Amino acid sequence: MTTGTVRHIRVLRTTPERVYRAFLEPDAVSKWLPPYGYTCTVHELDAKPGGRHRMSFRNFVTGHNEFFGGEYLELVEFEKLRYSDRFDDPNLPGQMTTTVSLREVSCGTELTIVQEGIPEVIPTEMCYLGWQESLLQLARLVETDIPAN
Repeated sequence: MTTGTVRHIRVLRTTPERVYRAFLEPDAVSKWLPPYGYTCTVHELDAKPGGRHRMSFRNFVTGHNEFFGGEYLELVEFEKLRYSDRFDDPNLPGQMTTTVSLREVSCGTELTIVQEGIPEVIPTEMCYLGWQESLLQLARLVETDIPAN
């Protein structure tokens, strides 16, 4: 079975800490992760090595839910996350691994994402597009500075 890989690099005008938190706080994940046209429910998120996560994306137009989950493989605070994902749908076989690297740069944080093992039936360009949409939403979440009251 052939699988796909996508890579993304993006610089965000914020701190590595804020980006790291956005990947691990359920409310934040459900806000930025689903691509356009989808909502996200985080059913479980135990952010520690060996901890599990489980989510579902719901197609807003059709109402169809796609459930997936996996395990946190590596967490280095404010620097790196590595986790696995597997779809519940038997038509989307295999396990994906996503590595998120964060590096402080002069104007914010360089975010590098590598997702490997994308099921053959998912066109890589569709996965790439979905990540682009998600990362735009992530930027809107983490780059906003709201004064504390």
